[in-house]
Amino acid sequence: MKKLLLLFTFLFLGLLLHAQTEKPWSQRMAATAMHLWKDSLPSNNWTYDQGIVLQGLQSVWLQTADNEYFKYIQRAMDRYVNADGSIRTYKSQDYTLDNILSGRNLLMLYRVLNTEKYYKATNLLRKQLSQHPRIPEGGFWHKKRYPNQMWLDGLYMAGPFYAEYAATFHEDADFDDIANQFILMEKYARDPKTGLLYHGWDQSKKEKWANPKTGLSATFWGRADGWYAMGLVDALDQFPANHPKRAALLAILNRFAAAITNYQDKSTGVWYQVLDKAGEKGNYLESSASCMFVYALAKGVREGYLPEKYLSVAQKAYKGILKQFIETDASGQVNIKGVCGAVGLGGNPYRDGSYQYYTSERPVVNETKGVGSFMLASTEMERLAHFNAGKGKIALLDSYFNDEHRQDNITGTNISFHYKWEEWDNNGSSLFGHIFNTYGLHTETLYQAPDAANLKKAAVYIITDPDIPKENPDVKYIENPHIKAISEWVKNGGVLLVLNNDTGNAEFTHLNKLMAKFGIHFNENSVNHVAGRQFEQGAINIPDGNTIFKTAKKIYIKELSTLQLTAPAVARLTNGNDVVVATAKYGKGTVFAVGDPWFYNEYTDGRKLPPDYDNFKAANDLVRWVTQQTATKQ
Repeated sequence: MKKLLLLFTFLFLGLLLHAQTEKPWSQRMAATAMHLWKDSLPSNNWTYDQGIVLQGLQSVWLQTADNEYFKYIQRAMDRYVNADGSIRTYKSQDYTLDNILSGRNLLMLYRVLNTEKYYKATNLLRKQLSQHPRIPEGGFWHKKRYPNQMWLDGLYMAGPFYAEYAATFHEDADFDDIANQFILMEKYARDPKTGLLYHGWDQSKKEKWANPKTGLSATFWGRADGWYAMGLVDALDQFPANHPKRAALLAILNRFAAAITNYQDKSTGVWYQVLDKAGEKGNYLESSASCMFVYALAKGVREGYLPEKYLSVAQKAYKGILKQFIETDASGQVNIKGVCGAVGLGGNPYRDGSYQYYTSERPVVNETKGVGSFMLASTEMERLAHFNAGKGKIALLDSYFNDEHRQDNITGTNISFHYKWEEWDNNGSSLFGHIFNTYGLHTETLYQAPDAANLKKAAVYIITDPDIPKENPDVKYIENPHIKAISEWVKNGGVLLVLNNDTGNAEFTHLNKLMAKFGIHFNENSVNHVAGRQFEQGAINIPDGNTIFKTAKKIYIKELSTLQLTAPAVARLTNGNDVVVATAKYGKGTVFAVGDPWFYNEYTDGRKLPPDYDNFKAANDLVRWVTQQTATKQ
């Protein structure tokens, strides 16, 4: 009996280990992070170590819509953020850029939850930047106790937060200042011979570690260059497309990508602790910098900031990371080794920035910078698996027929809302947009009436929940010129997604005139009513073999309008006698219709529905199918 029990135990452990290895590396490292730091991240103080791990976990949440990641991030921040928005252990008068990084997690929580304490806490950090000491040209000191010094680290610690804050609260004038931080850092820290950036620069040239002629530190430390690269690609995400300094940032990123490619170790694919001293005594292959470079290169290619030639660099490096640094122990836990501990410049005991100093800091296992950066690198590489599906194409979201505005109850500003790409709360479509981006499509918004000229650039056009007067006093209906432009665009190969709503919450008469072109009619009804949280009342099962929803098996749609169909439309999903989803081929193009906005955050981001609902999978299935339909739209 004992032998039999032992056999079953081994079989169970084997199955468990196999199940773990089937998961993507990002999720496996996320499991390690949440196991190592069950209740809280390292340190009892507000630090950037927490921020880098939580950025990694946020990237995994966006890839999976698993609420466990979101809840972990919120718990970690709630250990510090009080009800009044003050931050425990944070001291603004310290003026250290390291304290800014975790503000990105606060911004995310505010954007998702609209909770006032997170808004107040982000404002504390933004206020620090307003008062932060600077060099005469405007660059932030890395810390108040390091006067006149700019460090590469600071560009990741503060730059992406500053840019996301500016984009979220429409403080567009700040983008000049944000761009200048990166431009100044490259101007003074870049070595013209190697193209690499020195870790630090002292504008006064008085610090002991600083070269008395240039003010530069002595060494190209890998992770410092990694911080800078990640900060640059993350800040670029927020920059207005037409900003005059965006081109300068892209040029910096391209110069930087060329430089680090030159110093990639040819045999392993990864990078050394000191970038330009491969093979010298004491130097070693370092994992956190390697992960950061993979993240920056892979994301740079996916976002179109870098040419595709850098994809092979990132792929080789990621394979090297898995081989050199990633281990799985007997319990199935994934660990990352080869992580340089915390290093810096100056201070007490004094850090002189020499080669010997950086190489004397020996690598460790599962240090926060390695854990966080590996999750970030892994999610980017996992997203690239689908990159070619819709590469270079545009998914254009209507904000003309759906143009609701409201006053934000916290900031008091008048904002566009309801199913927008940039909305992270329950009403928004940010996660849907994230999936489109994963499949290579860029997401844009059309604020004008659709016509032949502005539709021409789009491969996908999405109309969601057209307004009615009670929602928008300045309602704009779908009229004959719009119908002609949209139908001709579809005929030429466009993919039209129409995500309507139920009667009383959307416009039907004018929309149905457009849909008649494709044999689809939205019934003015409302089915699948759900009382409270009795989710089963809104459940729809998807049979095996569905041509669109190939991985989703059970979805939730409440209060939707059903469809009536004539040729060329065909039903793609039914619920009893009701047609829920239909498509139509029209010329070279395709139309998809459903009587509910459905793919908005409330029912895709994992925070509300029980885990047996597959709305997030259904959104992925749809985008995968849509990209296949765009093949005729070049």
